[in-house]
Amino acid sequence: MTYKQAIDFLYSQIPVFHNIGAAAYKPGLQNTYALANVYGNPQNELKCIHIAGTNGKGSTSHMLASIFQELGWKTGLYTSPHLKDFRERIKFNGKPINKKFVVDFIDKHRDEIQKIQPSFFELTFVMSLQYFAAKKTDIVIVETGLGGRLDSTNIVNPDLSIITNISKDHTQFLGNTLVKIAGEKAGIIKPGIPVVIGEEDKTLHKLFLKTAKANESPIFFSQYFSYPKNIISELKGGFQQKNIRTVLTAVEVLNRSGYAIPNPVALKGIAKVVTNTGLKGRWQTLSKNPFIICDIGHNEAGIKEVLKNLKKEKFKNLHMVLGVVNDKDVNAMLAQLPKKAVYYFTNAKIARALPAQELKIIASKHKLKGDAYSSVKKAVNAAKENYKKGDLIFIGGSNFVVAEAL
Repeated sequence: MTYKQAIDFLYSQIPVFHNIGAAAYKPGLQNTYALANVYGNPQNELKCIHIAGTNGKGSTSHMLASIFQELGWKTGLYTSPHLKDFRERIKFNGKPINKKFVVDFIDKHRDEIQKIQPSFFELTFVMSLQYFAAKKTDIVIVETGLGGRLDSTNIVNPDLSIITNISKDHTQFLGNTLVKIAGEKAGIIKPGIPVVIGEEDKTLHKLFLKTAKANESPIFFSQYFSYPKNIISELKGGFQQKNIRTVLTAVEVLNRSGYAIPNPVALKGIAKVVTNTGLKGRWQTLSKNPFIICDIGHNEAGIKEVLKNLKKEKFKNLHMVLGVVNDKDVNAMLAQLPKKAVYYFTNAKIARALPAQELKIIASKHKLKGDAYSSVKKAVNAAKENYKKGDLIFIGGSNFVVAEAL
């Protein structure tokens, strides 16, 4: 097998959620346990931290990984989705998984893989466990894919669980109320294992306390810990301060349970998160002239944070390159967007993308004006053509739009 054949196998033999959505979603841990068993149950060898949440879990995961890298620990990081390269999902000390390992992993047990028929996510997660065990990692930071209770990643035995925040997303799988969604995310709370809650919603306080009590798990709400404001980080955007608070609370809780992470090391890890881990797409400036910013915020709460950041930027005219996927609450997102901006509606090259023309029609009902473009590239080029000095181009609405812009 070549690397290209291995990747083709991953994408053609196995249903991929980020391409087709619901049809690829396989809730439950049965397949993951079966597959992990084929590879010798590598999850049992790994020390890890498990992170769930609607928004912020990717940034939080990368900051924690960066801290452990600064500490000199051999650090594994599993996140999703990737933006440009499949191998971004599985990193060791900030470097993507070795191509040969991907090939060997699939080649060695192709028959068993086809018998189990795992999803793309199930297979890539077990691949990450096998890789991190082979690398003899000191710590693995694991980000959930969707939810928590029935997410493939929930086979790990962590030293700490973290739930960054709860807002509405993937309601067709997790439930259409915050309480139901929180119940699914709280499914990562393990017996006796401490849990950190990042951004707390008062209506969910009892639910988290009840779940933690049932599991005899110490629980820590990050807003009750005080830290300096405006801590320096390569990750820009006001909302990152919430994630930083969650990360520092996690560090404090880990130190209480026997870890030894000095505060200067934690702050250095947060400061150098992009350098150490290669994280992209979080309020990222792509160029200064023209002034272009992208962000992967892709649900109601994510767009709200994007708008807070836009208010802090100085510009004459705002050009919004916007594309979404068809299983989001598009109206809730569009209702928040500024009416004065010029819009360039587009769609990424995935089956889940809402066609640009349809997005334009829905947006017009929210008094958002602009043209539809058949590709992200065409939309970005049109925005650049209309750009004048002092303007701002924003690219977002979906991970996949940002990925193509990158």
